[in-house]
Amino acid sequence: MRKIWLILALFSNLAVLLYFKYYDFFFININRIFGSSFALKHLLLPLGISFFTFQQLSYIIDSYRGEVPDYNFLDYALFVTYFPQLIAGPIVTHDEMVPQFADESKKRFQFEQFSKGLYAFAFGLAKKVLIADTFGNAVTWGYSNVGLLNSTNGILLMLFYTFQIYFDFSGYCDMATGIGKMFNIDITMNFNSPYRALTIVDFWKRWHITLTRFFTRYVYIPLGGNRKGQARTYLNTMIVFLISGLWHGANWTFVLWGFLHGAFSIITRIFKNFFDKLHPAFSWIITFLFINLSWIYFRADSISQANAIIKIIGGLNFGNIKPDFIQPFASKFAIMFLSQIPYIRLFANPSYLMIIFVFFAMTAVLIMKNTNERIESFYPTRGRLVVTTVLVFWCIVSFAGVSVFLYFNF
Repeated sequence: MRKIWLILALFSNLAVLLYFKYYDFFFININRIFGSSFALKHLLLPLGISFFTFQQLSYIIDSYRGEVPDYNFLDYALFVTYFPQLIAGPIVTHDEMVPQFADESKKRFQFEQFSKGLYAFAFGLAKKVLIADTFGNAVTWGYSNVGLLNSTNGILLMLFYTFQIYFDFSGYCDMATGIGKMFNIDITMNFNSPYRALTIVDFWKRWHITLTRFFTRYVYIPLGGNRKGQARTYLNTMIVFLISGLWHGANWTFVLWGFLHGAFSIITRIFKNFFDKLHPAFSWIITFLFINLSWIYFRADSISQANAIIKIIGGLNFGNIKPDFIQPFASKFAIMFLSQIPYIRLFANPSYLMIIFVFFAMTAVLIMKNTNERIESFYPTRGRLVVTTVLVFWCIVSFAGVSVFLYFNF
């Protein structure tokens, strides 16, 4: 009987996710293959459905395994709907959250925790508004005008999206962590400087850590993991990455993106001795280049569009950068600030600001401490108060147009 309830619970949750997220995708492909004319619903995707569905699935499976204490309904409801990480992760588990809700010591205001949370929130907001959105505006123009790009613009477009998705998603996770700290709740770390990874396997231990954990616990290990021989291990790895790709969106571009990561992960395992002998610098270059190229398929509207961008990059047709591609970096606030400083006012133009953005972004992802590392050793100081205040103020005056977190779509 318990197994029947498990199947019903899993089916009901997955059915809702499949209906809202994949209904049109399924019938678009049915219509293409069989020449049918099933009507599409163009359903609005509920915010965070992929995230809170996976949290519920983990709770259901752990409950079936006898790993869930006797929580009451309010504990469960709060676990699923806890707002800081509800709509874009991290994908937390019951044992990480529910005991904290019951901890009496966390039910009183703590100045140090609140200040730590505000500090983390400010950095996350800055990542999103000041960095990700700036790169995002350039990326939007680039993907809307692929036919106008040369190889120089194509390479920059690839790199800009690599930075956009990093600062967008990690920025949200930092904000969720920060809000959690303000309520004395510790939210699971979801990013650990993933662009420093030397292999693709290491990358997935650093990028969207909780998603990797979910697929490992509830898909990879139940399929047999690495316990049934090499061939089965590689098959299980590919299955996990294909599901991961489809989880990110109802488009073949995501499936191909998952396949590429699965294939490269398998290749890395097969030729482990070769990769282990590489100088770390070469390992990083190979991994970072692959990540950049695969993000093109992740971002593109179609596989053909992604192929066109890669063809542009590979054509080695270098030339001038399109002015419209640079314009998003012309922050009025930055230009106004730089123009007031002698000897530096020379850099107060879009071209130099673009170079500054790219240099800063690369430095931040490779060298600077990430937000989790910052708050581990955090204690309130006047300097940190100033930094937090400036970042929040700068973000507020930089709000313009419609700004959407990328992972809200997943």
